[in-house]
Amino acid sequence: MARLVVKSEDLIVRLSWWEKAAARRRNVHVPLSAVHQVAIEPDWWRALHGIPGRGTFIPGALSLGTRPHPRGKDFAAVRARRPVVCVELRRPSPYSRLAVTDPDPEATARAVRTAAGI
Repeated sequence: MARLVVKSEDLIVRLSWWEKAAARRRNVHVPLSAVHQVAIEPDWWRALHGIPGRGTFIPGALSLGTRPHPRGKDFAAVRARRPVVCVELRRPSPYSRLAVTDPDPEATARAVRTAAGI
């Protein structure tokens, strides 16, 4: 299962080997300075913006990869029926949002907020 990890000055979406294959990319790294807001979305489907892009999308089950939309693109590692940690980003990040189903969303959101100084 994907996890959000703070390491030095980066926020990393750490993917398992099969998630890397499904998303068709390696772990996602964004600078902590780009973190604007962190929230937990209890309704997994509300965390998904845009349309499925590069990666894997299984309706009602999984979204893993990029999701382009009019304001940019998001990276999603979301599983159905579980809460999602949503991290809103600003430049210099290549993404406008990270949406990740994390095993412990409360602790993860708290750690990201603390590391980003929010």
